[in-house]
Amino acid sequence: MAGFAAALALAVGLAPGATGEVVYLLLWVLFAGNAGLRLAAALTPLTGGKTPYLHPGLLPRYTVIVALYHEAGIAAQVLAAMLALRYPKDRLDIVFALEADDAETINALRGLDLPEYVRLSLTPPGFPRTKPRALNYALAEARGDLLVVYDAEDRPDPGQLLEAARAFAAGSPRLICLQAPLRPVGADGFIARQFAAEYAVQFDVILPAMARIGLPFPLGGTSNHFRVEPLKKLGGWDAHNVTEDADLGVRLAAAGYESGLLRSPTSETPTGCSRSWLPQRTRWIKGYMQTLLVHTRVKRSARVWAGLGLGVGMSVLAALAYAPLSVMMLATLTLYSLQALCDPARAVIAPGLADLLLFVLGNAAALCALVVGQRRAGLRVRIGDLATAPFYWGLQTLAAVFALYQLFARPFHWDKTEHKPVADKV
Repeated sequence: MAGFAAALALAVGLAPGATGEVVYLLLWVLFAGNAGLRLAAALTPLTGGKTPYLHPGLLPRYTVIVALYHEAGIAAQVLAAMLALRYPKDRLDIVFALEADDAETINALRGLDLPEYVRLSLTPPGFPRTKPRALNYALAEARGDLLVVYDAEDRPDPGQLLEAARAFAAGSPRLICLQAPLRPVGADGFIARQFAAEYAVQFDVILPAMARIGLPFPLGGTSNHFRVEPLKKLGGWDAHNVTEDADLGVRLAAAGYESGLLRSPTSETPTGCSRSWLPQRTRWIKGYMQTLLVHTRVKRSARVWAGLGLGVGMSVLAALAYAPLSVMMLATLTLYSLQALCDPARAVIAPGLADLLLFVLGNAAALCALVVGQRRAGLRVRIGDLATAPFYWGLQTLAAVFALYQLFARPFHWDKTEHKPVADKV
């Protein structure tokens, strides 16, 4: 970073005009390429079908880790969701990963009727206090051959473990991870609907396209299924990365392993307001920044670089740039229109054709991916949501600015997302 900053400063000092043109061209190509890839992903059909049958006697032992922190209010709900999993109970190992000083959640779980295959894993106090640190403690105690991670608000499809076990059995020995799609459901409002639509694009458009062409992709923070032994050999999760899922996806690919996708979804409660959405999104973008800083320090293959750049790098760059560049374009168009209306002969502030083309086609590609993702996820496509989506994308910049600040001021701080019980049954 220091070398890049020094080189850029030197170039600006020696040739500011030429440097500006080069930076502009580079950014234009990056954003145009990102828009093109998003459109291509939306037009790429989904592949895969049902996994082959696996005799119940051949099913491997499965560890299910559920990370909880200050979640006493939904303890019964999450237990019911885990008990609903259709998997032989004698091969099931359900572990609630808890902080040892979270007495309220511990007591709430111990007050429930826990089957013998359900147990608690208590993480001792220490630094950093993050979800991946708790997962590593639970991983060390895992009894299964396969393992899945769920969050407190998750309600996985009851057949998800069966599908994953069959996919692992039929897949390559290098297949180490399977990601299930996430479906935010059960809430309404601008933030909640946009959040659900964003997930639909990520899990039903972007990730399937990346997986189809063999690129590593950033994992979601939940519903990741793993082979246990290779995961232990890789050291589990990075306890200092606040999006440990994105980091792990890159490390798996760098070690030569493969990741794939499942069809069985996991339902979860979306964040319903900006007060809960902003800290969560800040943490995600900060974790993406951490992942970039860590993995660009070492030599990676072209395949890993491509996945890191498309799945992580462009997400960060787009979040930082979308709002300011959009405001600049809209302001230029507004001024040009006013000048042309008031004094056509002296209209001097005109938008560049390349900029205008990128602005229009970039937003069109994003909206196309949004429509395709919503349809694949079974969501209702609303004209109002499509019209207001750019405002939601602009909020990403606000989160990115906070993330950049926290990256230096509070790099390992974990913004906790509060969850409430849902009214519908599991």
